[in-house]
Formats: sequence, C-alpha cells, structure tokens
Amino acid sequence: MVFAKKGLVILTIQARIPSLKPPKCDKFTTCEEVSGGKAATLFVGLYVVALGIGGIKGSLAAHGGEQFDETTPNGRKQRSTFFNYFVFCLACGALIAVTFVVFVAASLNSCFGRNSVNVVVRPSNAVVSPSNPHSGRKEIEEETEQAIIETEKPTHTLKFLNNAVAYEPIHSSLECTVEQVEDVKIVLKVLPIFASTIILNCCLAQLNTFSVEQAATMNTKLGSLKVPPASLPIFPVVFIIILAPIYDHIIIPYARKATKSEMGISHLQRIGIGLVLSIIAMAVAAIVEVKRKNVAANSGLLDDATKQLPITFFWIAFQFLFLGSADLFTLAGLLEFLFSEAPIKMRSLATSLSWASLAIGYYLSSVIVSIVNATTGRSNHRPWLSGANINHYHLERFYWLMCVLSGLNFLQYLFWAIKYKYRGNGNNN
Repeated sequence: MVFAKKGLVILTIQARIPSLKPPKCDKFTTCEEVSGGKAATLFVGLYVVALGIGGIKGSLAAHGGEQFDETTPNGRKQRSTFFNYFVFCLACGALIAVTFVVFVAASLNSCFGRNSVNVVVRPSNAVVSPSNPHSGRKEIEEETEQAIIETEKPTHTLKFLNNAVAYEPIHSSLECTVEQVEDVKIVLKVLPIFASTIILNCCLAQLNTFSVEQAATMNTKLGSLKVPPASLPIFPVVFIIILAPIYDHIIIPYARKATKSEMGISHLQRIGIGLVLSIIAMAVAAIVEVKRKNVAANSGLLDDATKQLPITFFWIAFQFLFLGSADLFTLAGLLEFLFSEAPIKMRSLATSLSWASLAIGYYLSSVIVSIVNATTGRSNHRPWLSGANINHYHLERFYWLMCVLSGLNFLQYLFWAIKYKYRGNGNNN
C-alpha cells in the first residue's frame, strides 16, 4: 500500500508541474510522443503504483478465503459466496472510477480549457471481508500437518516428478520430500487452466480500447447529459454488479437443487461459461461495428470521423453485456479454483495467477494488434487497425478474428478441463 501511495504522489507531481507534462494535442489522433525525463517520471509512477497494488491483490483473495471453514459444506458454500462478492466489490470500485473520477477529469478539462483525454479504466481492487469467520488458522494448520503425515507415497500423476524422491539427488539442496513433489504436481496441473483464461483477458483489452474509440464517433448523449466516451466501461461494471447477487442467490441455489451437488456449478464449469460468453461478446462486437459503419456510410460520414454519427453509443452495451458476464464467471471461478486446488502454503501465489492472466492478456493484445497490422499492411494494403479515421479500420474483421481465436481457446480448455481431477473428495463436482 505504501508503494501505491508513493506512485500516486509521483503521478500527481507530474500532473502538476508544467515542465513534466507532455505537449498539448492538436487532435486526439495527433499527440506528440513523450520521451526522456517526462516519460521516465510517468513510467516510474505507474510501475510503483503497480508494485503496490500487485502486493495487495496477490494476498487479499487468499486472506479472505482462508477465513472460512473449508472442512464443512456450509463453510465451502460461504467461501464461494465470498469470491463472488469479491469480484462484485471490484466492480463497485471500478464504477466509481469510470463515473465520478472520469466526470471530475472531464469537468477540470472543461474548466481549464485543456484537451480531453480518453482513459481506459480496468476494474481495480476493493476489499470485502466476511463478518463471521468459522475457523481459525490453528485448525487449518493442524489439518495440513495431518495431511502431510498421511502422504507417504507419491501419486501416479506426473510420474516423472517422482524421481525427485525415488533417487539420490545430485546435491543435498535438490532433495525433495513427497509433499514438495506433490505440491509441484498440483501447480503444474492448474497451469493449463490458468493459461486458458489469457485469451479472454486479451478480448477484454481489445474491447476496452477500441470500443472507446467507437463510442467517440457515436451519439453519447443521455438526455441532456453528454457521457464521456472514457466512461464506457461502466456497462460491464454495472452488469457485474447486477449479475453477481443474481448468480449467488438465484442461479446457484437452483443449480444445487438441479444437480444435487454442493457447488451447483463447479469451478471449471464456471470458467468455461465465461469463456463461451467471451466468444459471444466478440461476435456481437463485430456485428455492432458493421452496423456503425453502415450508419456512417448511409450518412455520408465514412470519410469524416470528426462528426457525430446518428447512432447511440448504447449499441456498444450489447457486447459489454456478455463481456461483463464473462468476466464475472471466469474471474470469480478462477480465483476460487486456484485457491481451493493450490497447496495451503501457496494459495496467495496461486490466486495471483488470476492477475497474471490479466496482465499477460493485455500485453498479448498489443502483440496481436501489431501482428495483424504488419500482416494486413503488406503489398500496399491498408492495415486493419491503423490510421487517423476509425471508419476506415477493418475492426469488424479483427473482432471476428478474436472470436475465432476465443473459440479455439475454448476447445483446448475443454481438453484440459475434462482431464482435470479435483483434489479432495470431489466437493467441486
């Protein structure tokens, strides 16, 4: 938390001192790139904030989940509710970011006559703590010690790792216990599931970026109020806030009765539902972009992206409906899956994989855009995703490409999910 505060101080200083600010933009598409000390100050501030928030996010979910008694069905149900509302609170924090913060920034820009800046906001961290913990740390540690005592022989899963126990190690520092080998097996087993969520986060990055540009060309008025395009992520945030209680209090109780199982919907099933919803989100995004460009063509504004199109930005809400639902299902499901499957000593590390998936997905999105532009820009053809006029982009083709990649990703996820065997007594099935 201290690092996050220091990073915000650095960013505040840069925003305050004129000599550290970038040059003003003539237009949104013709901004001068910063370099040298200005860029260094910006990135130092951002990375210090990221370092601080990363430490918080990596431990919050695991800390909260450990407050429940996982040895009882009721405790496991309440733990599932916690992870669901953990994501709910992330969305509540993001709602403040994309409404209050963005509107304040827009007001300041208006008051001081500065150019508007589009800011893409991703749901940030929030805290929710159970009010009635059922089990203390001591009981969990005693249970762990008992499990270690009962583990005398390596399992038959990933047999090649058993050599670390069966044979004399080259050096004493490489000597492993049965428990350590089994812990490594568990981590290796969850990695394919973790990797399968990266493409979904890549889709999140694309929609949270290009959708803002799309909305900037559309009618963003809500009655007499003009909504800043940067507030567009409010749609998935609101959908998460609405859907989370419905899922926990209506869908899950019904699923438990229908399946006659403790969880109703298993962790892997929940992640799979989210991946399917992300496929639908990209398909809907492609269809909406076709409609937007048709309106631009019919209005004679295809070559002029500076004029507002006679189409409401609420069309973008359809793709965010599925996007927000996908985020809720996959993120909450992945957090609980990693927490419940990981060794107790590695739970914070395991749940941190959820945020690693987010980071990798956003980096991968930049790589995919670069590859697409490099590939489609050959032979004097215009790249799909570059230029000053978004109406000349082939954004719909790019969305279909992401839809196909998401579909292929889902197929490989099914392969790993079907093969996966839960730990314990099958409480997640």
